[in-house]
Amino acid sequence: MRFRCYHALLFILTFGLLSSCVSRKEIVYFQDIEKLSQHSNIVEPSLKLKPSDLLSITVSAADLESVRPFNIIIESRPIEGSSNLLVNNTQMLGYLVDSAGEIHFPVLGGIKVAGLTPKELHDHLTKQLTTYINDPIVNIRLLNFTVSILGEVNRPGTYPVSGEKISLPEALGLAGDLTIFGRRDNVLVIRENDGKKTYAYLDMRSADILESDYYYLKQNDVVYVEPNSAQRQSSSFNRNSTVFISIASLLLSVLVLIFR
Repeated sequence: MRFRCYHALLFILTFGLLSSCVSRKEIVYFQDIEKLSQHSNIVEPSLKLKPSDLLSITVSAADLESVRPFNIIIESRPIEGSSNLLVNNTQMLGYLVDSAGEIHFPVLGGIKVAGLTPKELHDHLTKQLTTYINDPIVNIRLLNFTVSILGEVNRPGTYPVSGEKISLPEALGLAGDLTIFGRRDNVLVIRENDGKKTYAYLDMRSADILESDYYYLKQNDVVYVEPNSAQRQSSSFNRNSTVFISIASLLLSVLVLIFR
């Protein structure tokens, strides 16, 4: 009995050590960081507008009355039966880029925006508005810039992006980083370009990732982190198996002491 308990204890401890052992090479990001200087001249991509994008476009100027026709808003209005109370529901509405790549702007009519960067659209609108407004100020923001992060991350989901660009490491940071079970050498990015799906596998362990067109994500990109081989093989086990192994080891130790 004592001999069997020792062997069982040895087996469990060995299994626990092997299943929890992950090498530095598998989990550390940017292992060849010394190569970073070689990528210092990489040009960051500009966000380009496309159908189904939702844009916030506000026009302002010193003369507020002159810009009113160019801003679509829901304004505060008096409550019926009261001359003092207001319903505070003032809000700007967005412009949806239609399937033809156009938005319909007040006074100016249809404007082709697909393929333009926000800066290019800003310059175009500013030029058009100078016919009606002195020194117009145009502010443009993409309202539905989101990225979806799935797989072996701590908080999978779809995340909004407030700026005009976001890198893959920044996006993974929104999702709480990869779990210890995620493959850092094979992160999949799925993208839609002109109605066609494209994809790339990126190695987060290498600084060469900076050369990829997929390092900076675009609106509606999907990121998938694949589980490593150990996690796939142990998919039928609970992730708390190491805790259970420790408890089992303690119980076996007690049994060995009892039957000594």
